[in-house]
Amino acid sequence: MNVTVIRRQTCRLCDSSSIERVVELQPIPLSENYSVDRTAVMNAPRYPVDVYMCSDCGHVQQLDVIDSKSLWESYTYFSGNAKGMPEHFQQMADKITRKSRPPENSLVIDIGSNDGSLLKLFKQGGCRVLGIDPASEVAAQANKSGIPTIPSLMSLDLARSIREEHGPAQIICAFNVFAHADDLGEIAECVRTMLAPDGLFFFEAQYLMDIIDGMLIATIFHEHMSHHSAAPMVKFLDRHGLELIAADRAPIQHGSLIGMVQLKGGKRPVENSLENLLKLEDERNLGELETLRAFDAKVQRLRQRTTEFVKKLKNEGATIAGYGAARSGPTLIAQFGLAGVIDYILDDHPQKIGKFESGDGIPVIATSELCARQPDYTVILAWVHSQKIIESCQEYLDKGGQFIVLCPESRVIGKDGNKPI
Repeated sequence: MNVTVIRRQTCRLCDSSSIERVVELQPIPLSENYSVDRTAVMNAPRYPVDVYMCSDCGHVQQLDVIDSKSLWESYTYFSGNAKGMPEHFQQMADKITRKSRPPENSLVIDIGSNDGSLLKLFKQGGCRVLGIDPASEVAAQANKSGIPTIPSLMSLDLARSIREEHGPAQIICAFNVFAHADDLGEIAECVRTMLAPDGLFFFEAQYLMDIIDGMLIATIFHEHMSHHSAAPMVKFLDRHGLELIAADRAPIQHGSLIGMVQLKGGKRPVENSLENLLKLEDERNLGELETLRAFDAKVQRLRQRTTEFVKKLKNEGATIAGYGAARSGPTLIAQFGLAGVIDYILDDHPQKIGKFESGDGIPVIATSELCARQPDYTVILAWVHSQKIIESCQEYLDKGGQFIVLCPESRVIGKDGNKPI
């Protein structure tokens, strides 16, 4: 695979050149890249994921941009299969419907619609739906299930074409994709082009404050180019004829920001949720370089402690497995000194079992093998689902197995409780 990497020289939101590196991380291979050829994946190139901050607008971001084709062409994540996502989508669809009260047959567009799990709920409510997603295999499944989906990256030309063919959208969503685009300015212009005069745009992205408070290093990988907060977003949207009027926090993904946006000059007032969050961000100095530098110092200390701990286990002859062939796996393996430590990864994804993970060439086997093999320790790589994984593996714990959880603090969990590393 020929991968093109471009280093941005300016802030993704305000185009300022006043950007500084605030978190230094180990380079990682592309995620969601599995192969039966172990040599090929072990030789996979690694690309930077260092984090930068704009000293003008306060936006936190990665500047090393992987070309879209390499990121999305072979994407294998299906949101409908992810634990907790169907329930979250139902809650969000209910909330959006209450906020916007769309007339029957209104158009709902989802940018980055994946397998159509969110749009299915609006379709059931009597709306017309249209998804846009660049992952061809995922988009094909959505179309097969009855959710019209365009297998393409979002672009201004496509937005104009959609507006002409389908009319204005009463609701536009971008859940867990608003951090994935390099040219967010074009995405904002696409929203403005497709949105009805009284329509609403809803976006969801992991929230910077929660990343810092929860030490969520695992959320930093190539797809996540931006780590959003409310204050920079207000200014950014204003420059593109849009207005952020509400901003709520949600527990999904261990901490997300959900924004509600109207066309600039729209009839809806700014809600208290936005004003309260902007005040909190100011109190917490979320837009200051020193806040991110302090986070970096914690990351380095956590990495050192965990690296020393797992090396000690390995030297003592312990067997160590990984649980979850997740997108966050390469980040956790690289940042916590787990290279050469994990013997195999347990997962149930049919397209991953029997293959090797990119970067370290770790074999992926079925989760049913956990109790059969009974590794001494199992590192949870699917960090978002740590609690549910532990709860579902009581037999493994009862037999003396122990889980290693890396976020927000490294700790070991066994049948007798947990202890910090």
